[in-house]
Amino acid sequence: MRGLLLSAAVLMAGLPAAAQDAQTLADIRSELAALAGQIQGLRQELVGSGANGLRAAGGASALERMDTMEAALSRLTSRTEALENRINAVVSDGTNRIGDLEFRLCELDANCDIGALGQTSVLGGAASANPVTAAAPNATRAAAPSLAMNEQADFDRAKALMDGGDYVGAAAAFKTFNETYPGGPLAAEAAFMRGDALKAGGDTTGAARAWLESFNADKTGARAPEALLKLGQALGDIGQKPEACATLDAVTIRFPGTGPAGQVPGAKAAIGCP
Repeated sequence: MRGLLLSAAVLMAGLPAAAQDAQTLADIRSELAALAGQIQGLRQELVGSGANGLRAAGGASALERMDTMEAALSRLTSRTEALENRINAVVSDGTNRIGDLEFRLCELDANCDIGALGQTSVLGGAASANPVTAAAPNATRAAAPSLAMNEQADFDRAKALMDGGDYVGAAAAFKTFNETYPGGPLAAEAAFMRGDALKAGGDTTGAARAWLESFNADKTGARAPEALLKLGQALGDIGQKPEACATLDAVTIRFPGTGPAGQVPGAKAAIGCP
């Protein structure tokens, strides 16, 4: 227990700087976008000025230099997005670890009310005294990180495989997606859908791991209650009854009043939970 507390302290001490870096990266991305716009404007002015304008600017090489600058800006933007995703992943993982520690410590304390636990403060951000609640489906999250280049397109391609009934291909595509964009805004959704694909393909154990990954990626997100419910049901399917019952109980504790919480009694009865 002391080791867990020390690990938590180290994480809490080290992450504020990372959060500050994330803000700095956002500023850099904004500046890069502004520079790209200015270069486009200069290009249009140069082309519009005709032959005389091109000669005054140094001939055709002026356009070549602009092409080189635009390519360099594109590379810098991509690298900035990659760094931002890595920082978001570190912050998310650290916050999840602290949340798990708080939950486990509360379980060990007879005087602690698990249902009254507040939402874990995001490491590097301001503390929050609000209770843990699931976000409404399709709700816009105020502090959600922006999508990296091609992130939405890659997610949509994986989803298209799922919609087309190619569950093996979809599971592989969603796995590749989360390896390519770790900690991104769509990470929890991708892991959740990978669990659905694996379950449809007959891999219940793999599906359980994917739903656990989805829950850990965003423990207060729109998919969190359903991911935890499906995890509990899958654990029951593979014969892990005690773990399944404890997981289903956690759904009602963490997300009271939600649809998945309402399904818990039936799921526990099907497994034979006390």
